[in-house]
Amino acid sequence: MLRIVVLNPKGGSGKTTLATGLAAMYAARGLRTVLMDFDPQGSSMRWLEKRPPERPAVAGIAAYTRNLAVTRSFQLRIPPGTDRVIVDTPAALEPLKFHEHVRDADVVLVPVLPSDIDIHACSRCIGHLLIEGKVKRRENRLGVVATRVKPNTIIFRTLMKFLDQLQIPVITTLRDAQCYVHAAEMGLGVHDMKPEPVRPELTQWEMLYDWIESRVPSTEADPAPLERSQGS
Repeated sequence: MLRIVVLNPKGGSGKTTLATGLAAMYAARGLRTVLMDFDPQGSSMRWLEKRPPERPAVAGIAAYTRNLAVTRSFQLRIPPGTDRVIVDTPAALEPLKFHEHVRDADVVLVPVLPSDIDIHACSRCIGHLLIEGKVKRRENRLGVVATRVKPNTIIFRTLMKFLDQLQIPVITTLRDAQCYVHAAEMGLGVHDMKPEPVRPELTQWEMLYDWIESRVPSTEADPAPLERSQGS
């Protein structure tokens, strides 16, 4: 099982888009996928509620709720046989709680928008992950995903220069595309859509998939090949 944590305390960074997109991608590949939502806004769980039943299944855990009838560990239990766990963390997460969310993570992804405010917020987030979160660079489990990108803009070049200075790998860039808006409205990911209109997006996600899967223990079976004929 691989645990992938998506974290950025800055609201509007594309955190839920990334988390739900990962869940849809792995489900489309035939892996048993769990989407765990710690954000009180519950955006990932709303996405899951909208997901059509004919699409590849994604199990959901509303971790932001508290069920006093059972223990917390029982409430957050992962179903047996799960292949991938995607964790959507809360916005405005306090740095002292970073370690609680990332200590068991195989991969930590930080989404960041190309804007001055988000660049500075990302810098603080990375710093807190390295210090309070105790994520070591040599572990090579921390990566950045640039979201809602408009290529060939000054702010995008500024973002990439800044990320290069951090010496944290930029895994992929996700374009500012309407397909993500449509997908969110229908409980889908780009991997659930007809492939041709979203071909550029699929290429960007493939880079992210390859990087994440390079962290899978060699004893784990290879994932099933991606089927790209889901339709929309």
